[in-house]
Amino acid sequence: MSSSEESFSEGELSDDLGYGYGTFATTSFDQYFTRNHKSTRTSKNTFSSLLAPLTAGQYTSAIEQSTCKNEIQVPWLGTGRDLLFSRLLVQLEEGFSLLLYGAGSKREVLNALAKRINRRRRDVIVVNAFNPGFAIKDLLASIESIPTLQESEITQASGSGIEAQTRRIYRSFASSEQKLYLVIHNIDALAMRKPQAQSCLSVLASNPRIHIVASADSIAFPHLWSLADIFSHKPAVENDGPVIAMSKGYSWLFHDVTTLLPYDFETAHADRSSIKGASQAASSRGQKDLPGTTATGLMTETAARHILASVTQKAKKLFALLGTRQLENTAEAEASSGGNAQQDPLQIAFDYSMLFNVARENFVATNDTAMRALMAEFKDHGLMASVTQTAGGEAVWISLRKDALTKLVHEVSE
Repeated sequence: MSSSEESFSEGELSDDLGYGYGTFATTSFDQYFTRNHKSTRTSKNTFSSLLAPLTAGQYTSAIEQSTCKNEIQVPWLGTGRDLLFSRLLVQLEEGFSLLLYGAGSKREVLNALAKRINRRRRDVIVVNAFNPGFAIKDLLASIESIPTLQESEITQASGSGIEAQTRRIYRSFASSEQKLYLVIHNIDALAMRKPQAQSCLSVLASNPRIHIVASADSIAFPHLWSLADIFSHKPAVENDGPVIAMSKGYSWLFHDVTTLLPYDFETAHADRSSIKGASQAASSRGQKDLPGTTATGLMTETAARHILASVTQKAKKLFALLGTRQLENTAEAEASSGGNAQQDPLQIAFDYSMLFNVARENFVATNDTAMRALMAEFKDHGLMASVTQTAGGEAVWISLRKDALTKLVHEVSE
């Protein structure tokens, strides 16, 4: 080989020609992504598997032994409360709605203000919007239950919808000299964020004789309303005359009322000692308040029989399929823990996707829409509920005691 000749390796030659090391040709773009590609690796370790949740007793004991106490003197909890209340009452009489924000629970301050207003012989309704079972229709029903409104001809008008209730309440207070004060804990709660709830509440807030004092704990609470809602003014009333126009808006005044108090009462509905407590507590809206339920939120056998008597044969078959799987899960949970697993839905609930496959194999439902339509009748009456599993999937369970469920599944299967 002469000195003028150059030797190339196979790799250098293939790269110069745009070919890879294999049989197929690869471009420079393919080589770039091949060399810079890194496989994604996701750990299967979860926090719940590494650390067992605290029991209710362990959580309570840990909180009581905590040495972190609030030693900061907050004026709203001492002598400065009278000055604050005097200022708030004047602003309410001037037609403003008041919104209290700041770190810490403001429930004690708002309840004390409600008592102060009530001593003036005013109608006061305290709304616990943080309760997962709360709905805007509960507030409207409480307002219409005021004795003086029940005697009014306006409130006796027909119409049971939320919009009809809101119009009746507005006209009732617009045509009289009676005043109403609404004290709302956590107006930024999920139930109050719904467009229908906001629309109804803004109509009531625009009435000059309906006054609203509310608290908010979300840092994004101003985004709940538009600028027109925040800065709108209530129509003027001369000589206690009737209010003719119906408008919308809050006319908010914001007050920083930082208390640094714990949110014990606001979070009482959730099991704070458990990682899965929040999703489990919100799995069924107001299930303990449904008719035919026990103190633990479980459906009674008599109520379940009435529900099963009113559903179709396919729905009964779905009930039997789910009940059979739930009884199997209950037996396994009791065998592993040696206790009663009925109180923990996540242990006895059956995965929704698996239930759908079983229902499809038994010709109960052929698609997801038909499946959820069959479950809707049970869910509306509180006999069936959905929970979010630790892994994130949906699971379904029947809110019946083991003995009652066993009896009903046997009867339906016959």
